[in-house]
Amino acid sequence: MPVIARFYGIIIKMYFLSGEHNPPHFHAIYGEYVGVIDLKTFQMLEGDLPAKALNLVQEWAMLHQKALQHMWESQDFQQLPPLL
Repeated sequence: MPVIARFYGIIIKMYFLSGEHNPPHFHAIYGEYVGVIDLKTFQMLEGDLPAKALNLVQEWAMLHQKALQHMWESQDFQQLPPLL
């Protein structure tokens, strides 16, 4: 499971498609908290990320939506810039 980005103690990962399922999503890990984030709506599908961490993840995802969708479809993973 490649790490796509790290910022403010949050780790963003996307699993290989063969082990995943729809809808397209990525995983955000913040300490002991984990969230599964929908690539289209940026809503948390499941998990327990604190609101502040979720807001940061959503802000970051909006900036990189096209790259995230491309990674989901192509499985060509790359590091994306952190949220500054």
